[in-house]
Amino acid sequence: MTAPLTPPPPPHDHSSHRHHPLMPPPAGAHPTGGAYGQDGPGMKTEVREALVTAVGATLAGVLLGVLWWRLAPSVPLVGEPADGNWVVYLQDTEGEQAVGVDGTFTLLALAFGVVSAVLVFLLRRRGGVPLVVGLGVGGILGSLLAWRVGAWLGPGQDVIAHAREVGRGVTFPAPLKLGAKGALLAWSLAALLVHLGLTALFGPRDPDPYQYQQGGPYPQSPYGGPHDPRGPHEPHGPHDPHGKTPAP
Repeated sequence: MTAPLTPPPPPHDHSSHRHHPLMPPPAGAHPTGGAYGQDGPGMKTEVREALVTAVGATLAGVLLGVLWWRLAPSVPLVGEPADGNWVVYLQDTEGEQAVGVDGTFTLLALAFGVVSAVLVFLLRRRGGVPLVVGLGVGGILGSLLAWRVGAWLGPGQDVIAHAREVGRGVTFPAPLKLGAKGALLAWSLAALLVHLGLTALFGPRDPDPYQYQQGGPYPQSPYGGPHDPRGPHEPHGPHDPHGKTPAP
């Protein structure tokens, strides 16, 4: 007679760890739920939101152009006939009205950049690369549209015809022009910097995968994974509290 053999240990079910309350949530899952997962809403949704942001910022350029036209200082010109032709020159050669035109556009563009960044952050806190790209592109397109709208609403571009119309020595306003083309980037730069700062300070943080759902830390192995107190090579069969397998 021989002693009965110990039955083989049951196969280890790896799926049991998937739903263990102490295990980290599966990849892509958000522990607090919500419409978005840990990896975001998806590339298609992010691209769609970026396009909406770019279109909205571009359309806001119309308002920027109107404000620039209304608030920018006027540059006075004077025309005189000379040898059958008309000569147009600045009434005040030392005046700073032209600088004020560029400065007004720049300040307005910076304000629009700050407002657009705050609105985008409030509506879409998680951010994302496509959203930031859409915000930057929309700022550039909005600035270009504002430039053209302001020039269109301002005085006519044909200063010679305007000088002949008003007569010799009569002051008339110069066309609305943007001398410093770098001002077209002010909106985008302000929007990107403000949005980056808001995201860094108040944006959502990625949860620690090795945390209890109630907030306690989950023990980790030296290799970064969940720690198994039974060791990596010990069978998962029946064993006594002292870690010994029953003898056959």
